Amino acid sequence: MKYEWRKQEKQLYDAKTTPALVTVPTQSCIMINGEGNPNDTDFSNRVSALYSVAYAVKMAYKKTAKGEYDDFAVYPLEGIWQKIENGELIKEKLRYTLLIRQPDFVGEDSVYAALERTKPRKPNPLLEEVRFGTVPGETCVQLLHIGAYDDEPVSFAKMDEFVRAHSLTRAAECHREIYLSNATRTEKSRLKTILRYRVK
Repeated sequence: MKYEWRKQEKQLYDAKTTPALVTVPTQSCIMINGEGNPNDTDFSNRVSALYSVAYAVKMAYKKTAKGEYDDFAVYPLEGIWQKIENGELIKEKLRYTLLIRQPDFVGEDSVYAALERTKPRKPNPLLEEVRFGTVPGETCVQLLHIGAYDDEPVSFAKMDEFVRAHSLTRAAECHREIYLSNATRTEKSRLKTILRYRVK
């Protein structure tokens, strides 16, 4: 049986266009850090490095699977974003962590074994920066943003209003984005992105 995150974790990925609270569990991920404009080549190179490892993990798991699941769908790309300096948004002054979540039945050893196999097959110096790690569980407000990334402030304003209306407080300056669409194949007006930030 194939593990499908869209079907089996609807509470995390079936976000609506209106804000809502969600409890996000601790998650294991492969990740890579970066800085600068997400429209630059360095960003896309980091995405490529991450995906090459994600698919290597998947293929290795299919060959050796012994548990309930014999395959799994690769999770979507995510980004944790933070401004390097306070003030207006300047894309060249962004700090981010790109990540692709791993199923609970895939461990650290499997990820690093796949990473080592990937290095000679798909040479990319950025593979040296890919690592396995965990993102702590948290309570978040989330919303499904439909449209261009540059239009996200409108959706964040809705989330901020929801937080105030429910007597909550934003607990971190950074926010998380989950990219449900392929940005290279989807019109900007139809891009689907889950926006999240931690609250208390």
